Amino acid sequence: MRKIIFIIICQLIIFKVFGQKTNLAASQSIAENYFGVEIVDEYRNLEDLKNPQTIDWMKSQTNYSNSVLNKIPLRDYYMQKRMEFDKRQGYSISNLKITDNDKYFYLKRNANEKIAKLYHKHGFFGKEELLYDPTNYRSSEQNHSFIINYISPSWNGNKIAISITEKGKELSDIIIMDVKTSYIHPEVIKNVAPATLDGVKWLDDNSGFFFVSFSTIDSSSPDFYKNTKTVLYKIGDNPDVKLDVFSSQNNPELNITEDQFPMILDFDLNDEYYLGMLVDLGFYRKTFIIKKKDLLAGKKNWKLLSEPDDKVKNLELVKGNGIFLSSYNTYFNKLCKVDLNKPDFKNAIVLVPEKKHEIIKSFRITKDGIYYTTTKNGIEAKLYLYSHGKDNYIKLPYPSGNIDLESKGENYSDIWITCSGWANDRQRFKYDPKNKSFKPENLVPLIEYPEFRDIIAKELIVKARDGEEIPLSLIYNKNIKMNGKNPLLVESYGSYGVSYNPYFAKSYLLWANQGGIMAIAHVRGGGEKGEKWRLGGYKETKPNSWKDLIDCTEYLIKENYTSKDKVAIWGGSAGGITVGRAMTERPDLFKAVIAEVGVMNPLRDEVTPNAQPKEFGTVKDPKEFKILLEMDSYHHIKKGVKYPATYITGGINDDRVIVWEPVKFAAKLMANNSSSDPILLKIDFDGGHGANIPTNQFYSNLSDIFAFAFWQLGHPDYQPKEN
Repeated sequence: MRKIIFIIICQLIIFKVFGQKTNLAASQSIAENYFGVEIVDEYRNLEDLKNPQTIDWMKSQTNYSNSVLNKIPLRDYYMQKRMEFDKRQGYSISNLKITDNDKYFYLKRNANEKIAKLYHKHGFFGKEELLYDPTNYRSSEQNHSFIINYISPSWNGNKIAISITEKGKELSDIIIMDVKTSYIHPEVIKNVAPATLDGVKWLDDNSGFFFVSFSTIDSSSPDFYKNTKTVLYKIGDNPDVKLDVFSSQNNPELNITEDQFPMILDFDLNDEYYLGMLVDLGFYRKTFIIKKKDLLAGKKNWKLLSEPDDKVKNLELVKGNGIFLSSYNTYFNKLCKVDLNKPDFKNAIVLVPEKKHEIIKSFRITKDGIYYTTTKNGIEAKLYLYSHGKDNYIKLPYPSGNIDLESKGENYSDIWITCSGWANDRQRFKYDPKNKSFKPENLVPLIEYPEFRDIIAKELIVKARDGEEIPLSLIYNKNIKMNGKNPLLVESYGSYGVSYNPYFAKSYLLWANQGGIMAIAHVRGGGEKGEKWRLGGYKETKPNSWKDLIDCTEYLIKENYTSKDKVAIWGGSAGGITVGRAMTERPDLFKAVIAEVGVMNPLRDEVTPNAQPKEFGTVKDPKEFKILLEMDSYHHIKKGVKYPATYITGGINDDRVIVWEPVKFAAKLMANNSSSDPILLKIDFDGGHGANIPTNQFYSNLSDIFAFAFWQLGHPDYQPKEN
């Protein structure tokens, strides 16, 4: 009898921990032929997000995942620690905007608050005043939790455009406030995305602004991001009637394609021209120029300024010239100048030639010259000032992994430098070029973290299988022993030329403080080592992204930092390709995988609202179809393979990676996996791609990731306890 009871108890425990295998998703296969290759999509039905059966399955899996995560003793540890750090600091500040007349506007969240409010003051030492609390927006309606995700003050600071959204959505409403009186204009501009589509650009006279408008308000439509346009809104006008100033419809002679975003770039008050750019997923874009007075008079005489093959980035206008970064005839870049009357970008004047092992990352133009930053391997930052034909190195207050620049523009000397690193909190300084000195101007208190005193950052170079040198960042407690028993969490991305620059990530440090090693693999496809690095993980070379991750993991195992049963990998968004294919190619190498709002089904990505054929490829081309199939983790899941424990997340309101990509991946993995390790699918029904949610919700989502990883890697404090 005791034996029977024991068996029943074991069966109940197994059901509780691995119960999702008894709740497999309904499968309705579709077979399609691509250039003679038949592809079977077993879970095409899950793409129908209006089907109640699909939503019910997502909810049941989410409920199940929460029930499993709830059994982890320290599930909320990371959330609680982050909130404790917030209380220690008192408040946080973001979205700082400084006008030419020294008015400060920013979002501030006190430690006891879930969302940030809008504040302003005159000058750094001015008296702070609350301007707007987003909880007052549509306050008569229940079950809403709005946040401010973008602000843009007018040039004189008398008015401010405030973008408000909720539940992780990138679509928002813009309201306009008169700063002196706090009067909110009754006109509301709806269904816009200034936080992601290059913001709001005020007219010189502060009477209105430009922004990007969509052609449809249905964010789930495959046409949502197509045929966008830059429009002009005048304050007081009907917000539904906006003046089209830059679009394929308004400017047919410019041959703007449906997938390009026509945008007016940032400009200064004293600029004579507006710059227009056709933004797409190409790394270099076509730009046009028009006189301000002509555009505002209704003229359409945009002139071509640069072509993609000119390889121009970060173009800014100053006194009849264009200052820009050029990658023409180099895999790195140069700081250059071109005469706008004779714009020959390929033969531009080189102000700062390419630097050996350093990539020019950003620049700001001031009265005293051009400040610019460089990065080596994406992890070592330097600061320079180009002035009067000379290139001057500026020694930072302390070595930094990342530098952010702020300035008022070409007519002012004001320049602020914010430095940070893996183990160094952000510090903001104002630089005095006359005295060559830095003065701290931190917007938030600097606090001590004694618990992180023994945490160190180490930068390694790992030789990949093809001989390429992969930068690898490690964060760990200096007192741990490299005995092959350390829990290792490796995060990687590798797309769009985006660099993983060092920043003070408290969650990374908490992981290290609990005995783990945090690693950041700077795989190809990113921008850490310039244009060559981006192209090394792009389309046909995309396999380098996940193979670099595999090689970095094998190196750390070989060097006794960890072992196979102690490794978890983590990738979000396009990083889902990297971790998903590393997992499906080498399921034996990892104990756990975290795919956070990941691109898991690139072969179908092209039918989603935010399709990225220029970055990943198109199924309409036979060569690129094969490329997409190769990077598709969903189609590389095989029957009967023992896959690692997997935690998969998605956001129901995700406009960037549609939620059915991770859902389909989870469904197929559950049906085909022969391992007894758990597969958890958690959908955030109050969120999207990870941003634009209350802070406690963000912390909670992150806490689940770290709890799952430590559970699977055997940390004794994270092992579930059955009742």
